[in-house]
Order: sequence, then C-alpha cells, then structure tokens
Amino acid sequence: MTESGFGARLAAAIAERGPLCLGIDPHPELLRAWDLPVSAEGLARFSDICVRAYTGFAIVKPQVAFFEAYGSAGFAVLETTMAALREAGVLVLADAKRGDIGSTMAAYAQAWVGDGPLAADAVTASPYLGFGSLQPLLDVAAANGRGVFVLAATSNPEGASVQRALTGERTVAQSVVDAAAAANRADAPQPGSVGVVVGATLDVVPDLSALGGPVLVPGVGAQGGRPETLGGLGGARQGQLLPAVSREVLRAGPHVSAVRAAGEKLREAVAYLA
Repeated sequence: MTESGFGARLAAAIAERGPLCLGIDPHPELLRAWDLPVSAEGLARFSDICVRAYTGFAIVKPQVAFFEAYGSAGFAVLETTMAALREAGVLVLADAKRGDIGSTMAAYAQAWVGDGPLAADAVTASPYLGFGSLQPLLDVAAANGRGVFVLAATSNPEGASVQRALTGERTVAQSVVDAAAAANRADAPQPGSVGVVVGATLDVVPDLSALGGPVLVPGVGAQGGRPETLGGLGGARQGQLLPAVSREVLRAGPHVSAVRAAGEKLREAVAYLA
C-alpha cells in the first residue's frame, strides 16, 4: 500500500476545498444546450470547459458512459480530461460502475485503479455479483493508494427490489455497507478508502455510522436532493459525506465563469458537512 491512501487524501482535500463532488456528464442534450457538436470534438470542448471551471474543487466525477459512447475517440478525451484534472490538483473519481468476477474483474481493476492511462484516484463499482467479487478491485486499489465507491442504496426506484431485500436480518444494502466497513478496518485510525454510494433522495438509508470511509451522495440539486438536509445521513460522521452534483451545475454553462459560480454556490451550501 502506498504511504497516503485515497481515504486520507480525500479527507485532506475535503477539509481544504470543501465536501462537494462535481460531475462531468457530457449528455448529448447538454452538448446541444452549450451549442457544441454531438461528437468527440464537442465532447473534448465540453470537458475542457469543465476542467477549467472545476479547478480548486476537491474531487470531480467524469461519467464514463458519456465518453465511451464515442468509442476510442471518447476514451482519448477521457484520458486527457483526467490527466488535466490531476494536473490541477483535483482528485478524479471515474464513474464506471464496473462489476464482474475473477480474471475479468482483475482486468477492470488494472484499467481503472492500476497504473494505466485510465487509472483514476477512485472508481465506482457494483457489488451485485456478491461483494466478494470486488476483491481483485479492492486489492489493486489498495496497492496503488486508490479508492473504490461501492453502490449500496441507489435512488432509482428499481433498485429497491434488490437493495431492500433481506439477507438474514439485514437488507442487502446494509450488508454492502457492512462489508465496506470491514474492508476499511485495515486502515484505521486513518480514513478508509472503500466508500459507498447512497442516493440523496432516499427515505430509507443504511446505517453508515461504522463505515469508516466516505459516502458519495448523488442526486443533490436537479434530481431533488436538498443540500441542507444531508447532515447526519444514515448516522454518517462529520466530514464523511460527499454530495455529488452534476446537472445543477452544468446547466449553468457553457461559460467557465458561470459553471464555476454554480459549483461554488453549491459548495457553500454543503460546507457545513466538512
């Protein structure tokens, strides 16, 4: 394991630059709204605006699917975008939601948290082939000082049929949080590098009090989550919650100054969580 794990680096970034994760989601509708072509060229211009607007924030989450849609040209833009964010001192969370078993999971691990051109500071992952299937990803991430955010309780209505199902006396979502907490105990007393994803708009959330790692909370802003209601979500501790915002900020574009101002406004709204 590297000397400074992702959990510790994220905690330091949040303390210095605020608890907000900004998204780069180049949806075709946003490209058109910004008067950009729906092409790899438009993707590159959109991403460049975001990089310039997001300098000085703690962490940024590119949505991999919107880059992947353009094939190799899209992945080239993603690589350039991630490198530029890192050059600006911003942590990068690749929202790739990878999940598989065996050697395939190990290959995903090398791609996203290894030392290749797509490697990010952290990656999102799906545990719904069993949390143990993520072990190759967790191992490679730990060896490289990177993090993993595991989907636990998502806000899409379809998720409840799986995530709120019982396994013994716990919900499946709670079992995911508990497994992430067990993985984080090796880092104690430093902040753990295995986080979970919990939707901001949920009325029922898992108990997060023993997680020992970060909680990514998507859905703030345009999707209905209110910044002022997040405090203590699921029993989370101070500095543990990381609200994620995308459309609420991006719809202010295309000017760099306007995107930055929208991000700063939301960062101020969630500053109490740090």
